[in-house]
Amino acid sequence: MFNFKEDKDHATHEEVDVLTDTGTPYQLIVWNDEVNTFEWVIETLITVCGHEPEQAEQCAMFIHTKGKYGVKSGEYDELKPMCDAITDRGIGATIEITA
Repeated sequence: MFNFKEDKDHATHEEVDVLTDTGTPYQLIVWNDEVNTFEWVIETLITVCGHEPEQAEQCAMFIHTKGKYGVKSGEYDELKPMCDAITDRGIGATIEITA
C-alpha cells in the first residue's frame, strides 16, 4: 500500500506495511458421534476449553446438528493440548487451518 504525501514543492510517496490478517489461523473442531452424550461433551468443553456452561451447551448442539463445530480458535500450540485432552476422553477432535 502506498501513502502519498504532498509538500508545497512536489509530491512524494512512501511504502507502508498494512496488517491484513488479524484472525487466528487454527480451529479446534469437535466431531459428532453416536457414542458420547451431550452431558459428557458439555463437561469436556467446560473442563478442557474453559467454556461457560451455556457456551458449552450451544457448542454441543451445533456439533450434534452440523456434524462438527469449531469450539475454539487460536494458535496450533495452544489448541494441540486441548485436542489431545478431548480425544483422550473418547470424543473426536481435530485441528484445522481456518480459511
